[in-house]
Amino acid sequence: MRLRLTPRDTTFFDLLAASAQHLVTGANLLGEMLGAARPERKEIGKRIADAEHLADDATHEIMRRLNQTFITPFDRDDIYNLASSLDDCMDFMDEAADLIVLYKVDELPTRISDQVQVLQRAAELTAEAMPRLRSMDSLKEYWVEVNRLENQADKSYRKLLAQLFDEVADPILLMKLKEIVEKLEEAADAFEKVANTVETIALKES
Repeated sequence: MRLRLTPRDTTFFDLLAASAQHLVTGANLLGEMLGAARPERKEIGKRIADAEHLADDATHEIMRRLNQTFITPFDRDDIYNLASSLDDCMDFMDEAADLIVLYKVDELPTRISDQVQVLQRAAELTAEAMPRLRSMDSLKEYWVEVNRLENQADKSYRKLLAQLFDEVADPILLMKLKEIVEKLEEAADAFEKVANTVETIALKES
């Protein structure tokens, strides 16, 4: 760790940690939505949307501080990319939940739970990692595990698509389900992007 001679605004760490905690809320609510009957999903979707709004607020505050702060904890572009990637994770989960409600899908394929479980674990790991940016300690395990999870998500996504094309005869329902699982896959990709950004930061700061 190189010696720093300039003061740093540590508020960024708190805001990034808060943003990541909203991801845990969103992913867990997605899991709750999978086990809910269709009439209950609308309320769960509203709670996910609320979490998405809070995540947006955290992102906007980070961007505001970036514009006002001369000395940042680490590279300005990296903070921007990290905040944006965290926001993308929440956005994709919110979009998937919104589609489940809007499309009024009666029954979701059981393999979707594999996707959501990956998102839940990735969210937990991300929330645990963000506070460690202060010291840059013990972060390698985080990005290695999230990359492994994303590979797992890719396999689940391909199997799920194959299942949909094999088992869903209604072309309209097929299109609806395909769009939902694609949003969940995009969320997994976004979590990997967060991990890759953290790896870049850690390597620069070492």
